[in-house]
Amino acid sequence: MTEVDPAGYRHEIHVRYGEVDMQRVVFNSHYLAYCDDAVENWLKHLGVKVADFGWDFMLKRATIEWQGSATVNDRLDIDVAIDRWGKTSFDVGFTGAVGEEPVFTCTITYVGVELGTLNPVPPPPALRARLGGPAPASG
Repeated sequence: MTEVDPAGYRHEIHVRYGEVDMQRVVFNSHYLAYCDDAVENWLKHLGVKVADFGWDFMLKRATIEWQGSATVNDRLDIDVAIDRWGKTSFDVGFTGAVGEEPVFTCTITYVGVELGTLNPVPPPPALRARLGGPAPASG
């Protein structure tokens, strides 16, 4: 793996015509797909293949709050970072904006699992270090 700082990753989405609704703003369900895209590209950016660690993660909960909207042909910038580490779960925070205008914030809670199972397991320490974020919660 190359040395890449996990902090400060920004993913760009170019909003397509088919992603807007009759109000001419991005249909709300697309934001979760955008966040999924952002995580996938963030991991690629870091050179991380979680399967190489015998580990995987599954979405447990997602919360989204909108401060504005994006529309067709906008470039939506999404900042991605680990906000919280638990024993087997972790939160990824997303902040989306068009230019300087805030559009949404999202927190997705993922649970780490043993690769190919639904068995919760902590992330391998090397992987956790690679993804960055605050120190894990105690207890």
